[in-house]
Amino acid sequence: MPHQHSPRRARIAFSDAAAKQLETITSEAELHALDRALVVVSVDPNIGEPLPGDSTNPQLRQYTDDVERVRLLYWVTALRTVVVVAYIEV
Repeated sequence: MPHQHSPRRARIAFSDAAAKQLETITSEAELHALDRALVVVSVDPNIGEPLPGDSTNPQLRQYTDDVERVRLLYWVTALRTVVVVAYIEV
């Protein structure tokens, strides 16, 4: 039986603003919740809701996990291999 690979995950990158927000998170529970949300978005970049905006720029999306209480604003590169996180709320 051939071995089936799981779907390829997108790489996560952070904007400068999101990287600064990440530095301020000190709670292990918040880091764990954020990590779970980042995995979800990396596996399925289309999971977030598109936000209204200019069609000439990358489409900004919002992913909210109400259980973990995490909100991410992000966009996905053209080849869908990188998710750029623009804003983090934990």
